[in-house]
Amino acid sequence: MAEAFRNAAHGLMSVIAGSSKIDSNEERVISLVALDCENLLVRWLTEILFLYDAEKFLTADAKFDMLNNISLKATVLGQKYDPLNHELKLDIKAITYHKLMVEKLDDIWTARVFVDI
Repeated sequence: MAEAFRNAAHGLMSVIAGSSKIDSNEERVISLVALDCENLLVRWLTEILFLYDAEKFLTADAKFDMLNNISLKATVLGQKYDPLNHELKLDIKAITYHKLMVEKLDDIWTARVFVDI
């Protein structure tokens, strides 16, 4: 599950910053409680997006201290946007619930999420 959530954050950042190299020299802590796993993924990505919108913080990776179907605590690693080193691609307005899916099949977590551009 952690890998699916981490990959979703990577995907979000690739839409925003393309293939820009993002260093892991700053940290932010995110703690969330949700109704279910799908809601947790949306809230997780919304927090990652908020860090970008509010602080221009680009997420490189995340370390999960705790993660289950309804809550998480993670340390997000990354750096602030630097126009000399990062090329921004697209702005994302929101994370949507449209065709949202998080499931576990044979010990493999899969997630699908759409963003509003």
